[in-house]
Amino acid sequence: MKNFSFRKTGLVLLSAALLPLLASAQEKATLAISSIKPTPAMASALKPDKKVELGRILESLDSQLIDRVNATRKFDVVGRSDLNEVIKEQDSGASGNVDAKTAAKAGKLAGAKYLLVATVDDFQDFVEKATFEGTGRSATKRVFRFSIVAKIYDSSTGKLMESANFQTGNDAFKQIQEERNYTVKDGELSDEMMVAVSRTMAEKIANRVADVIFPAKIMAKRDTVVTINRGEGAGVAVGDVFNVFALGEDMIDPDTKESLGREEVKVGKVKISEVTPKFSKADTSEDTGIAVGAILRKVQ
Repeated sequence: MKNFSFRKTGLVLLSAALLPLLASAQEKATLAISSIKPTPAMASALKPDKKVELGRILESLDSQLIDRVNATRKFDVVGRSDLNEVIKEQDSGASGNVDAKTAAKAGKLAGAKYLLVATVDDFQDFVEKATFEGTGRSATKRVFRFSIVAKIYDSSTGKLMESANFQTGNDAFKQIQEERNYTVKDGELSDEMMVAVSRTMAEKIANRVADVIFPAKIMAKRDTVVTINRGEGAGVAVGDVFNVFALGEDMIDPDTKESLGREEVKVGKVKISEVTPKFSKADTSEDTGIAVGAILRKVQ
């Protein structure tokens, strides 16, 4: 009986000791996402009906972006009520030009390591009509443009890590419409198309955030096949080609003593052959030292 009690106590103590380690191993990065807003200059130039249309797109995009970021399985998205109030305090916050102090304060209040601020800097949606003189004929053309600037900050330092512009336009818009059999009204997106455009834009932004903070990595290698920690909805498709890099030493700026990241040495190239919900497999076409832990950069 005493031996049983001793063993039971030992197991309890061992479990208690392991809990912090397990929690740490399962811990995700925390990310705060500000509400997406148009730049003041662009918003003031929109006609009333287009302001309503853009507002509905942004409502959809706000929720879609949180969903897509969660789908990467890399982040815990934290509350953003405090975050939005902090950004409002800064005059240039609405334009997306958040300074280091504001980024650090917003991240601290939200309890987030990283901060994502996205703003719309271009939105056009109308039908253009051209009449050809002497023939009496006319033609119409749909003009659609939607552009967002997304910025990622390290809120512990306020440092801007990445700034990228994401766009969709006539060609991409037409492709979404045809692939999903969605119809549109003249010069106005239907509700279904608003969701489709928002989802597409949200996927682009979420995948870029994941790639900047957590580059795709090789989890396993068997002969000429590697397994990558990116699955469906994470910007990976069959046929995509990636360069593979081994991580070298940390690079320090000799003047500022600032870390510039780790050296990346190209060690191969792979092509995606299979995509599953949680991971992908790829065939190697070049290999001069590909190993588990190597990172991947998509070949554009």
